[in-house]
Amino acid sequence: MRDDPIAGKGEVMQEGWTVSDKQRILLVDDDHNISHLVRLYLEKEGFEVCEAARGDEGLAAFKRQMPALVLLDVMLPGVDGLEVLREIRKTSKVPVIMLTAKDETFDKVLGLELGADDYITKPFENKELVARVKAVLRRASTESAAAETDDMLTFPQLTVSLARYEVTFEGKPVDMPPKELEVLYFLASHPNMVFTREQLLERVWGFDFFGDSRTVDVHIKRLREKLVGCEQYGWEIHTVWRVGYKFEIK
Repeated sequence: MRDDPIAGKGEVMQEGWTVSDKQRILLVDDDHNISHLVRLYLEKEGFEVCEAARGDEGLAAFKRQMPALVLLDVMLPGVDGLEVLREIRKTSKVPVIMLTAKDETFDKVLGLELGADDYITKPFENKELVARVKAVLRRASTESAAAETDDMLTFPQLTVSLARYEVTFEGKPVDMPPKELEVLYFLASHPNMVFTREQLLERVWGFDFFGDSRTVDVHIKRLREKLVGCEQYGWEIHTVWRVGYKFEIK
């Protein structure tokens, strides 16, 4: 057994930090058979993989390893996956893909509301998982590049910064998962333009997002809950019946 069950292969330790030129994936799953196969496939694709079998171990590994992406099982001993996701989102926007054995809308929606970037239901093909990992990493890279040239959007009682991932409403900071903020930023960047759910999935989540249009509805609902009373300031996220949504300026 290895002294450190979390550390990945081919690593060099410098002052307590793990240094590697490969993209590091943190895999948090208590099913050792699945973890072994996923690790083999990811390493074959050139990724470095570190593992944890418990939620609390996963959080510790996340803080220590600084991964490029997290594969996170929902059902975990110690601390469940959704709580791990909550803790990650308090300090980081690193992409997270949820792994769940429950093919239920509730689990998927809750994960996305908390800030997951994608989800995949067990059992899954390892090739599909690798494809999703690459797709999410591509989207994250594109979003990071776009954020570097970000101009803050300002409306009465609302400011949105994609570069800093910050939203203020009525003079107070608003806690938003990354995708909620990105939906708001995209709509507000195109005032009074109507976008279908499919267009929003394409523009915000990317061409290769594997979810469905209900994801958009969930994020719009949560945005409205956090921006209650915005109509009095002359703007709102408006539903265009049978079409989609727009950031309406009156």
